[in-house]
Amino acid sequence: MLDFVNRWLRCVMVAAICTTFAGNGVEAQETRQWELLDTIGDPQARHEAAFIECDDRFFLLGGRGVKPVDIYDPKTRTWTQGARSPVEIHHFQPVVYNHQILVVGAMTGNYPKENALDKVLIYDPKLDQWKWGAEIPEDRRRGGAGAAVHGDDLYLVSGIQNGHWDGWVTWLDRLDLKTQTWESLADAPRARDHFQCAFIEDKLYVAGGRRSSGVTKQVFDLTIPEVDVYDLQTGTWNTLDEQSNLPIPRAGCFSFAIGRDFFVAGGESTIQREAHAEVQRLDTVTNQWSTDSKFAVGRHGTGVIVWNDALYTCAGSGGRGGGPELDSTEMLELNSEANEGSE
Repeated sequence: MLDFVNRWLRCVMVAAICTTFAGNGVEAQETRQWELLDTIGDPQARHEAAFIECDDRFFLLGGRGVKPVDIYDPKTRTWTQGARSPVEIHHFQPVVYNHQILVVGAMTGNYPKENALDKVLIYDPKLDQWKWGAEIPEDRRRGGAGAAVHGDDLYLVSGIQNGHWDGWVTWLDRLDLKTQTWESLADAPRARDHFQCAFIEDKLYVAGGRRSSGVTKQVFDLTIPEVDVYDLQTGTWNTLDEQSNLPIPRAGCFSFAIGRDFFVAGGESTIQREAHAEVQRLDTVTNQWSTDSKFAVGRHGTGVIVWNDALYTCAGSGGRGGGPELDSTEMLELNSEANEGSE
């Protein structure tokens, strides 16, 4: 793992030389570009879905409508199909625990007043089977929330109670995955939905998202620039200084962490009709952002996987809102020196 992180940091240092921050008015000379993969088969086109790795295979789950699981083998670049989910599931960040994929904080039903799932839904990749897990307390149910696992605990943060209409919440809840019991923790500094989160050591980083407000006809408008951080050791929240705000506020984006770096990729906003292609990196030591790379095709409503010195994404929507739905797969090699320097 240490060798992997060292190779990644070397790559990041080169990218930082070629990339400038959004606020200084200078065009980047070169930005690393993701590669569209030629795969055997394709996943089913979908958005508001989830993409996650479990035991060296990748799983594309959910999306609008009742969908099968699409399964990708990165060693053979082959897509196959698994079982359909028992209900429609969308707008969630999946997690892996004990070799199973957990869906929590998801929506079901039709736009704009979708319902929140009342239970955790579990997919077993080995058996290609779905089952229901712990019940979510009735007064804490929501969709479009961020989810992350730390040890034997699942953390569920923020979200929206009433689909895309209203009911934004600041809640932080912890599910003990051994005892299947819930605990309410300190509220986040602000409400948000349509985002993802990630742990870096004992700190949970929350960035991106919006307050989807169909009730005021502002479904896409109310994006959140601030970065909020929850410290497990102190049980308290902190908001990074304004200069550490997300450079391009957007929602429907995907987050992940490598070493000390936190990433926000893709997304949708009102500043452009196309989905965003930027993958932006926050150095959590300096709290400075840079543009790390760009997708070949901008997308929102899916995820990014870190596996074997590479990043992967697939599916999602290529534009703001519901389309066009994508079935393409992309990869970025983390230890590639092909993009180092410029002429």
